[in-house]
Amino acid sequence: MLKIVKAQKYSIGMQSTISISLVLSISIICFFSLKYIDYRITALILLMTVSIIAMLFEIIPVVVTAVLSGLILNFFFILPLYTFHITNTEDILLFLMYFIIALVNAVLTFKIREAENKARDKEEKEKTIKLYNTLLNSLSHELRTPIATIIGAIDILKENKNKLSEINQNVLLDEIDTATIRLNRQVENLLNMSRLETGMLKLKLDWCDSNELIYGVIQKIATLKNNHTISFISNENLPLFKLDAGLIEEIIQNLITNALQYTPENSIIKIEASHQNDSCVISVSDNGNGFPESQIQFVFDKFYRLPSTKTGGSGLGLSIVKGFVEAHNGLIKLENNLNSGAKFTVIIPTETSYLNNLKNE
Repeated sequence: MLKIVKAQKYSIGMQSTISISLVLSISIICFFSLKYIDYRITALILLMTVSIIAMLFEIIPVVVTAVLSGLILNFFFILPLYTFHITNTEDILLFLMYFIIALVNAVLTFKIREAENKARDKEEKEKTIKLYNTLLNSLSHELRTPIATIIGAIDILKENKNKLSEINQNVLLDEIDTATIRLNRQVENLLNMSRLETGMLKLKLDWCDSNELIYGVIQKIATLKNNHTISFISNENLPLFKLDAGLIEEIIQNLITNALQYTPENSIIKIEASHQNDSCVISVSDNGNGFPESQIQFVFDKFYRLPSTKTGGSGLGLSIVKGFVEAHNGLIKLENNLNSGAKFTVIIPTETSYLNNLKNE
């Protein structure tokens, strides 16, 4: 299917060139194999070639190659050779039947493929609409909840400002802070997904300290930890990596947020950074319940959420992570730990430089 899609991206001229080249190549092979095959077998081989071309290209190249293959069959394979004159009645009938079958087969195959493409486009459109409905339903909850929290907390502070103790005021302010971060996270995910889908994402590469990036993300989402523990021990031997710091922060933040949201209370989330084979490697693991093996292949799909998980989340976070990693020509993989929990590993090939070397550049 992927080859078909790619083939259709060629211009009509290029499709015609490829089709004609394919028919000529097959004809040459058959011509030098006349000792082993007769012209009837050649007719079948050429007919099959035209059918394959009809599965790949537009109608004009298909008709051209169908006509060309018929002429080649007549000129090079049906007696008398090297002439378009046919003396044998049986051969005339075979040639006419070949011509008709080749043209009809080419047109029908093209029409069938066209109908299949329309059906597939319709199915994909319906699937997209369903996915976006799922997203809107999820976002209606995800956005309404933090907004309601912010409005409620502000109303209480305004109406009972003089009655509330300092502790209660701080609790309400913390709720506002947490809800604001959650709301901002959803908006950022929507904007990031839009950037990925529209192709507007452009990397802004610069030298980055991965330890500093990770510490910054941990501090940024500190209020979301609840009863979880986030563990990170900096690796002082790491070089500087040439990366898009903003996108790397988004990757780390989405992975940690995902772990915070879908692991049980008191879970430990461990973050590690290393330098392996000219690549920056960042892993985020937890000791939660892990992922069903049958579901791992779908985890990075847009809008996908594990069945039977608690409500919340738009299903965009991990697909955005994958998009940002691939924008760096990197790779992300998910695997379950041996004992419990899951581990996301991000591998991004990049330039490296130690600080002393950078100062001398």
